[in-house]
Amino acid sequence: MRRIAIVMALGATLGVLPGCEEDGEGDETVEDVELEGRPPPIEDLEAIDTSVLTTGEKRNWVRLINDQLSPCGEPISVARCVQEERGCADCVPAATYIGRLVAEGHDRSEIRDHYKNRYDADRLHEIDIEGAPIRGALMGADVTIVEFSDFECPFCRQAHPILGRVAREHSDRVAFAFKHYPLSMHEYARAAARAAIAAQRQGKFWEMHDLLFENQHSLTPSDIEGYATQIGLDMARFRTDMESEETEALIERNRAEGQELGVDGTPRIFVNGRPFTEPVEALDTYVREELARIDAQR
Repeated sequence: MRRIAIVMALGATLGVLPGCEEDGEGDETVEDVELEGRPPPIEDLEAIDTSVLTTGEKRNWVRLINDQLSPCGEPISVARCVQEERGCADCVPAATYIGRLVAEGHDRSEIRDHYKNRYDADRLHEIDIEGAPIRGALMGADVTIVEFSDFECPFCRQAHPILGRVAREHSDRVAFAFKHYPLSMHEYARAAARAAIAAQRQGKFWEMHDLLFENQHSLTPSDIEGYATQIGLDMARFRTDMESEETEALIERNRAEGQELGVDGTPRIFVNGRPFTEPVEALDTYVREELARIDAQR
């Protein structure tokens, strides 16, 4: 049996993904799973190398893998699923994932929420990306990343190069789709979204997208016109498309879709239909884990 090592995400920071937030209520705290009469906890799993964990981290990992239910839909723990080599191929990745989060210093409540987002059935969503601008694999992607974003949000700007790098480095297997979610607190966000859509209609969405983020503090109407000129757009068509009802309707559809998915701020990232709530610096590691899991099932 191949032994999987727990590793830390390079450059990951503690806590959940920060963002520009709209008013709303947070998630409830996830409580420990308590199973009456359950057997003693499983402390070691042959399939997983935990040598990177300190004694305290190992103790925390043991508690979590014995408390969290298997991602395979069976009423057993992750630990027992791995130990008994159940048919579902997700238990070893799940136990390894918990170990990585422990090694990175996340507390137990954060780990439980990240775990639910990645494995619980009710956290899986269908997200329509037809017509959305896409970077990376245009067809047959193994991993699809969807970002709901605001061009004036500073946290979106921080996520921008990381998302672009992940899409480039895995361009044959990963698709990155962009959704507009301008927040009312940002004066120029909606106009920037309209400009990006107008540029998309001339086949230059990503050129405009990159310029808007790179010049986030210069998004006045004259600035935006300058960017449109810079990337060689037909300016008459650009102005017409910017002000069209269809452009505004597209923004509203993106926002409505985001609200149905529980988006209340930006950036909000989904990976293969699941909320990604780790620090954005961990995105590449998360995607690599997804690709490895998919490869193991083939």
